[in-house]
Amino acid sequence: MDLRIRNHIPGLTAVLTILSLAAVFAAVLGIIPQSSLPRAPETLIELIPHVNAVISTVAVITILLGVRFIRRGDVRRHRAMMLTSVGLFIMFLVLYLYKVILKGPAEFLGPDVIYQYMYLPTLAVHILLAVICIPLLYYVALIALSRPIEAIYESRHKLVGRVAASLWLISFVLGNVVYVMLYVVY
Repeated sequence: MDLRIRNHIPGLTAVLTILSLAAVFAAVLGIIPQSSLPRAPETLIELIPHVNAVISTVAVITILLGVRFIRRGDVRRHRAMMLTSVGLFIMFLVLYLYKVILKGPAEFLGPDVIYQYMYLPTLAVHILLAVICIPLLYYVALIALSRPIEAIYESRHKLVGRVAASLWLISFVLGNVVYVMLYVVY
């Protein structure tokens, strides 16, 4: 199994990226019907943005710890933190898409000048980085999960991983800025 994955990482990365982005765009554009999902009580649906803010904050911490551990040569802890970060990202995304399918994207209620010059640019960079991160994360995860540790050092995992972690970190932080603008300030 590992050898089959190892020999097809670029192709698997492409397929997984396309499937992931298709799911996100289908949810955001309203292609997935609300009736296709079980409906949680309204109070739970309203909690999703707040839960996702906590998930994002914890993910920032796990990414930073993962970077710290690998800089210290602690591969075991690095792997644990990065896999935890992926798990948190998946939880975030499932909850976000569930809410978007049922309720649509959140509406910004603040002043138009803040909307135009702060909210939209922050949201755009957050979304752009999230989209860019998806193939990078699949790529480094597939390398890490399909090779023995010694072989990972001979791959592009370190280079691509640095870029992925940096962009992922910024995306999560900007996501929290968007949350604050939507649910705390306005």
